[in-house]
Amino acid sequence: MGKSSKVLVVGGGGREHALSWKLAQSKHVDTVYVAPGNPGSSSEAKIVNIEIKATDIEQLAHFAQNESIDLIVVGPEDPLVAGIVDEFTKIGIKCFGPTAEAAQLEGSKAFAKRFMQKYRIPTATYQSFSDPHSAKKFLKNSVYPMVIKADGLAAGKGVFIVNNFAMAEKSVDAIMTDHKFGSAGATIVVEEFLEGEEASFIAMVDGVNILPLATSQDHKAIGDGDVGLNTGGMGAYSPAPFVDDELQKKIMDEIMLPTVHGMVDEGMPYRGFLYAGLMISDQNEPKVLEFNCRFGDPETQPIMMRLSSDLVELIQACFNGTIESFPIEWDDRTALGVIMASSGYPEKYATGFEIHGLDATDLAYPEVKIFHSGTAIRNGKIVTSGGRVLCVTALGRDVKQAKKVAYEAVKKVAWDGVYYRRDIGDKAIKLLN
Repeated sequence: MGKSSKVLVVGGGGREHALSWKLAQSKHVDTVYVAPGNPGSSSEAKIVNIEIKATDIEQLAHFAQNESIDLIVVGPEDPLVAGIVDEFTKIGIKCFGPTAEAAQLEGSKAFAKRFMQKYRIPTATYQSFSDPHSAKKFLKNSVYPMVIKADGLAAGKGVFIVNNFAMAEKSVDAIMTDHKFGSAGATIVVEEFLEGEEASFIAMVDGVNILPLATSQDHKAIGDGDVGLNTGGMGAYSPAPFVDDELQKKIMDEIMLPTVHGMVDEGMPYRGFLYAGLMISDQNEPKVLEFNCRFGDPETQPIMMRLSSDLVELIQACFNGTIESFPIEWDDRTALGVIMASSGYPEKYATGFEIHGLDATDLAYPEVKIFHSGTAIRNGKIVTSGGRVLCVTALGRDVKQAKKVAYEAVKKVAWDGVYYRRDIGDKAIKLLN
């Protein structure tokens, strides 16, 4: 890439704010465009928001050609599953992410489970169903708890942990009869319930080779102590202390390498960020809960805070086939991000509340970065516009200090009906004590 390269980031959430912020720091980049972006990304140096939806592939292609964009980085899963990479490849613009075919690893849970079974990748035992009657018949004789998942994309919310048949029946009806997640619930996957410690393992893949990124841990449940409904993620930290070198090697050997090699064997080589959501048993055995074909949110925010290497160079290495030997560098400190959400999320919530304290927080805490997720500008003021609104991310010498600084900053930001978990980082603190 030349000195004055232009990059386009597709998406408008916290993940895209963090990716565009890190890409803009590259010496190879002149301008980063974000479509559609958010008020957070538009306030950064070298970043310009473009009013095009992340799923409007035709408009994005038109813009990229007109602006002579050199590289496209796709944040969310929807455009990847819809074939955005295939479209840009056709017009000769580098687009970092998997093809529509390879993105089925996330786009269809039934595809992912069949794939894992075929290539002996450790995961929960499962059955998939396309009609509610058969699903209920199977669930009537199951041993609980069980997990029920909508097959398609449901923004992290299409997963139900059920403790008895009555709950299972209700979940099947919500997904398959009431179409709570639209066509994403035409098929469901029913799995055994796995116990242990959850971890996010994210790597960059060039089709054949893999470079693992820093480890992280997400917090999916809405409530403290991991209780309540599943969300897109309520906070994360990096590194995850329980993922040591031995466990990392096991994850690479038993999960990541067989997945990437299996995709080559299937004739759909995978290039992009590959995210394995894992459950680590008490015996230190990893099993795959899900694959995502993009960076996680909110894991992106702490991982980008810790990344010292040039992200553009890393992505270029994926196009050149040299990613495996890239000398990636990290900040040794811990980064911890707390999601500040709208009261009522992940179900019904109101928006449009003015957010107070953003500027003062930025000035008071140099080791804190506030990434925007669901915000908008109305009458010159920043207001809430989504369920997950901000990710307040702090660096600290260890997880305890990162947590302390992050929550101090969280308390300085306010709006009517703000909600956040108060225990992000506690699992790691407990483990390290």
